Amino acid sequence: MLITAIKENLAELSNLLLQLPPNDYTRRFPELGNATIGEHVRHILELYACLEKAYISGMVEYDNRKRDILLQTQPEAALEAISHLEKTVGKPNKDLQLRFMNDGCEQLIPTNYERELLYNLEHSIHHQALIKVGLRHLDVNVGEDFGLAKSTIAYRNQCAQ
Repeated sequence: MLITAIKENLAELSNLLLQLPPNDYTRRFPELGNATIGEHVRHILELYACLEKAYISGMVEYDNRKRDILLQTQPEAALEAISHLEKTVGKPNKDLQLRFMNDGCEQLIPTNYERELLYNLEHSIHHQALIKVGLRHLDVNVGEDFGLAKSTIAYRNQCAQ
């Protein structure tokens, strides 16, 4: 179920990228703190890639990840990364450690692969909501649920009845 939701979310992102001209992908939006859609897409994809790398080592380090400028400047590179993720995501659950910095101190907390997949999905949805703000200025068709969590959609449907 989780893997299906992640793949659906990645498919939404792919659909957006297939419609978006490269100049709009790298366009700066004041409403997004002058960030680009490409920067948000890069961020989403890099966290997933970081988790996939961590599956082997057992140590998740989101703060210490590779930043790939091509993912934020070339929609084709982002589409390739999405395609790769769709093929590799969904390994068996296993325990992991999450390493992060807090006020200059390194900390470790126990986690697991499925918990981090859920985090990445929710994180992706959050960034897609931000991307949607920029899309208001463009002629791009994304579904009305783009950037909305499944729980928000369910809640809105419940309220509408």
